Amino acid sequence: MPQNEYIEEHIKRHGRRLDWEERKRKRAARSAHHASAVAQKMHGLKAKLLHAKRYSEKVQMKKTLKAHDERNVKRPDSGTVSEGALPTYLLDRENQRDAKALSTALKQKRKDKAAKYAVPLPKVRGIAEDEMFKVVRTGKSKTKAWKRMVTKATFVGESFTRKPVKMERFIRPMALRYKKANVTHPELKATFQLQIIGVKKNPQSPMYTQLGVLTKGTIIEVNVSELGMVTTGGKAVVAKYAQITNNPENDGCINAVLLV
Repeated sequence: MPQNEYIEEHIKRHGRRLDWEERKRKRAARSAHHASAVAQKMHGLKAKLLHAKRYSEKVQMKKTLKAHDERNVKRPDSGTVSEGALPTYLLDRENQRDAKALSTALKQKRKDKAAKYAVPLPKVRGIAEDEMFKVVRTGKSKTKAWKRMVTKATFVGESFTRKPVKMERFIRPMALRYKKANVTHPELKATFQLQIIGVKKNPQSPMYTQLGVLTKGTIIEVNVSELGMVTTGGKAVVAKYAQITNNPENDGCINAVLLV
């Protein structure tokens, strides 16, 4: 059986076929026609989603092209007003602002905005469904296998009630349910044990978010009312997001970093 990066290894040793470049170019040229044909045949909700995606791609492409065209265009800058009187030979001149500087400023602004929502663990290892769930066989002769037991740590709300046994597809064991997390404040360098309010997003799958599965990289909402945090307006902050940094099912506790 082939193992590891066998395709890359073969390319390194023997190279590609002679017409590979040409075939790649033709495939790229045909891709627009293929996408158009798919878009024309599709209907219903899938068509709406596809058109929305294609529209956003086109808008982004137009913006990129416009930014490239205006890169070296000089414009009059009316925003800056120099202090003091100008000499007569400078009165007819206008302050020019380069579009390149504008573009750089815009990029920096975007980076700052992204940094605001940056998380300690931007990438996490994918978890297979076999690792996440254990098949529970039911029925008189144990032939039915539609039930699944969650093998990872989970969170369920205060008012959680289990479904009737014959209707419960996902079983979340009591031993793996957590209510509190050890949250570290990155600026104070202090750790607090805080109550978990809910699971905001599990990077593995939206289904795991819905089930409240707590894996490494999951964004959880914690109660920070004990810390006495306030907003710029002076209002008390009740809840904040934190990202889990450990594997709770291995450690027996939840360690997280507060997103400030």
